[in-house]
Amino acid sequence: MRKVTLFRSSALLAMLTTIAIAGCATSHVMVGQARPPISPDQVRIYLRPPASKYEEIALLDTSSKGAFAFSAQGKTDAVMERLKGEAAKLGANGILLEGVGDQAGGSVGSGFANATASGHSATAFGFGSSATVYHKKGNGLAIYVEPDQLAAR
Repeated sequence: MRKVTLFRSSALLAMLTTIAIAGCATSHVMVGQARPPISPDQVRIYLRPPASKYEEIALLDTSSKGAFAFSAQGKTDAVMERLKGEAAKLGANGILLEGVGDQAGGSVGSGFANATASGHSATAFGFGSSATVYHKKGNGLAIYVEPDQLAAR
């Protein structure tokens, strides 16, 4: 009975550690002054610099690792939401998107083998396969665009 309880405790600890690591998938490097946090819904994505003047706040980097998304679009959406969330925590109301691409995140493999022996001889055969698991990775520059400049766009 004690072994079962120890196993369950170890499994629970491993699961919580995995969730905690997956939640830390976004990072930033400050290059300017942070502002009070805002809602991620207020953060806009820019593919090129806005025509109006803006202030640089931080370099952002994230991936879709740990997201429950299977399609390329779902993984890209997870990256965008994480970038917006991190920018919002820093008070940035925009992200100048630098890029989104694929990143190898490990591999999954499987194999099968069979062997027989008779007397002084043995025969064996095997088969194996492996597939790389990809995540989406994205980075951008968190920026703050003056609200009156946003209304003019």
